[in-house]
Amino acid sequence: MTGDELREVQRPIKDRYENDPDAAEITLEAEGSLDENIACSVQTGSALVKAGLHPGTGGDGSLACSGDMLLQALVACAGVTMRSVATSMGLSVSGSVHAEGDLDWRGTMAVDKEAPVGFKGIRMRFELESDASDEELETLQRLTERYCVVFQTLASSPQLSVSLGRA
Repeated sequence: MTGDELREVQRPIKDRYENDPDAAEITLEAEGSLDENIACSVQTGSALVKAGLHPGTGGDGSLACSGDMLLQALVACAGVTMRSVATSMGLSVSGSVHAEGDLDWRGTMAVDKEAPVGFKGIRMRFELESDASDEELETLQRLTERYCVVFQTLASSPQLSVSLGRA
């Protein structure tokens, strides 16, 4: 897809959202089923992923770790966003996206109430091959950060709520 083709596809969508801001508001959903053996299966649309405990918390490593899945979602979103922005800018880029996050299991395992539960830090790195200038690549990175849904969600700490019901 060229930048012009992408703009042609996106123009009516952008126009609709400009004229009807409510049409741009959606709710994305993810669903999982609680499984035996401390696991949860998540339907991803094209595959079923069974999540369970990380070996650092008692798992055997045979199931996906939700922390890994969060980093995978970040990498997927950033990669798609970067390709879209590069296409719009008319840049040719290839390469890879890497994300890594630091956890302290003492928090989630209730070993130390002062230890954080969740990632203390997440780092994302792009390794690119391109004939674009350094300035163009800096703009590409800035716009990728700006428009990556998962990155911005993690960066802005959205309001969260939890409820409990009976099936």
